Amino acid sequence: MGPRSRERRAGAVQSTNDSSALSKSSLATHGYVHDPFAALLVPGTARRAPLIHRGYYVRARAVGHCVRAFLERTCAAPGAPRAQIVSLGAGSDSLYFRLKSEGRLAEAAVWEVDFPDVARYKAERIRDTPELCALTGPFQNGDPASALCFESLDYRLLGLDLRQLPRLDQALAAAGLHAAAPTLLLAEAVLTYLDPDEAAALIAWAAQRFPDALFVIYEQMRPHDAFGQFMQQHFRQLNSPLHGLDRFPDVQAQQHRFLQAGWTACSAMDMNKFYRCFLPPEECQRVENLEPFDEFEEWHLKCAHYFILAASRGDVLTQTLVFPPSEAFPRVDPDSPSGVLPASVVTSDNQGPNLRRYGHASVLLSPSIILSAGGFGEQEGRHCRVSKFHLLSRHCDFEWKGNQIRSCGTGAQWDGRLYHTMTRLSDTQVLVLGGRLSPVTPALGILQLGVCKSEDNSTGDLNVTVAKAGPEDSTLSCWRHSTTEVSCKNQKYLFVYGGRSVVEPVLSDWHFLHMGTMAWVSIPVKGEAPEGRHSHSACSWQGGALIAGGLGASEEPLSSVLFLKPISCGFLWESIVIQPPITPRYSHTAHVLNGKLLLVGGVWIHSSSIPGVTIIDLTTGLSSEYQIDTTCVPWPLMLHNHTSILLPEEQQLLLLGGGGNCFSFGTYFNPHAVTLDLSSLSAGQ
Repeated sequence: MGPRSRERRAGAVQSTNDSSALSKSSLATHGYVHDPFAALLVPGTARRAPLIHRGYYVRARAVGHCVRAFLERTCAAPGAPRAQIVSLGAGSDSLYFRLKSEGRLAEAAVWEVDFPDVARYKAERIRDTPELCALTGPFQNGDPASALCFESLDYRLLGLDLRQLPRLDQALAAAGLHAAAPTLLLAEAVLTYLDPDEAAALIAWAAQRFPDALFVIYEQMRPHDAFGQFMQQHFRQLNSPLHGLDRFPDVQAQQHRFLQAGWTACSAMDMNKFYRCFLPPEECQRVENLEPFDEFEEWHLKCAHYFILAASRGDVLTQTLVFPPSEAFPRVDPDSPSGVLPASVVTSDNQGPNLRRYGHASVLLSPSIILSAGGFGEQEGRHCRVSKFHLLSRHCDFEWKGNQIRSCGTGAQWDGRLYHTMTRLSDTQVLVLGGRLSPVTPALGILQLGVCKSEDNSTGDLNVTVAKAGPEDSTLSCWRHSTTEVSCKNQKYLFVYGGRSVVEPVLSDWHFLHMGTMAWVSIPVKGEAPEGRHSHSACSWQGGALIAGGLGASEEPLSSVLFLKPISCGFLWESIVIQPPITPRYSHTAHVLNGKLLLVGGVWIHSSSIPGVTIIDLTTGLSSEYQIDTTCVPWPLMLHNHTSILLPEEQQLLLLGGGGNCFSFGTYFNPHAVTLDLSSLSAGQ
């Protein structure tokens, strides 16, 4: 890499500091953490989204956990040498000022290193801010020819390139860093921006330089799944690509990396595990209630693609259990795959508009027509709540074609809801229940969609009308619920179960809607009621409803599969025992095919593998796993927030839409409909 290219890369990496600093400032402003200093170190303000806040919150807590463990170990013994914290690539972080204000630096000091321009700017901000100078105490400005930009009794700020190790070593020693003293080296999202060989040299240098040390890093991982591919694409577009992810794709590889470099102990975990194991439940509940939130999939996926690692050397720090063993978050890996289901693209751009949206609902009106409505997606060049309907139809050539249409007529209009349900009433009638307009605004009222064919009976000129339906006093105001057709005493009902609302983060109640009269009715249900959930799957089976997975009250995925079984006086809740146990998941879809329950895609956090299709034999309870082969799908396939349509005669499953708001990396929509070939499932019977 030439000097000019290296300079451009350095500038791009520095810009990530500016974005990160604004996010940390917004985090404190909105009550996630107590940090009155973050806003003093950055120019301007920015209001970040709740998803960004959560991501930066768990990062701050994980790093703070490690810093606290280090200080408690090294500063407890009387007469111990002064502990040292070296923050590499510190940027505009306020760690020193937080520790100083909390009285934690009586027997410790902080050194910060970043690019010269970043360090000089930070030194200037500190000098110009009385609140910060009051904490540093008397200070000296660094010599312009020196790397030292700011110096006080317990704080040094240096402008250096971490890739220039001999100069880094010399400058830190000149700034008073003692190799023999217990040292914490901290690198938050730093090593990944270095070339792998440069990062390896830095890790090895630290191991050789400090005999009693703790090295803590926070970085990205899991580059190969759909979220990881989109994450990498984002950083490449910023001209700050993530290096070394192919070589060190998971926590096991990262641990081996440090142990091979001379560190004697190392532990690491993803941020889902840290959040579940090392934060008190009451603190998690506090954070979860700070802002309206409805992006659970992206929150869990973001946490699955970042990790915290602590590597140690020396008699004192090797004994420090930064992350004590915990059974609070057991791994539940799926069984070894029993087979592979090939995926292929169904529609392409030359076959009409595609279904680029998520949080929508889809219904098979007839073997040749699929209607999708609502959700968040692309429409007329922008991202918004989608108002157009999407029709996927096929003619005698069996080639699916997409078409987007607006509602017609002078009646009600589509209100832009998402996370609703749609139920087929006939070839031309669809019932829409629930949904939301925003995390604080439910979509009120039941809608009925009418699909009108043209005079020549072709699907090219189908129209959709919207009308209000259901009981006049309907107060159903939930979303992420399920609606399933069930039967009782030869009468058909819609069983509406679970979901969430503005008031309740999860719902455990249910309702029955008589399909003939469109009236809510009461039907006895016996057995132990299941725990509340949303984003679960539901499908009809033997006159009842199969409920699988979902997200529970503590925002943790569930693995239970339940059957609402018809009995003479109503229904009975039964739990289906499954062996081997399945990985808890949510935001998946489900279908019954030949007496087997298919759970398709979704999000899970108890395993690092990629969700495929779980098959559960409803007679024996035996489960098996099938991977989805996406070799013929030329783009990342995100199987959450999607819909799926089973075509049993053709042994195919159509996957429609899907994707999400992927943290700060942008919004991703699966661009085309995809089909899964299920023929191998029948062949194996």
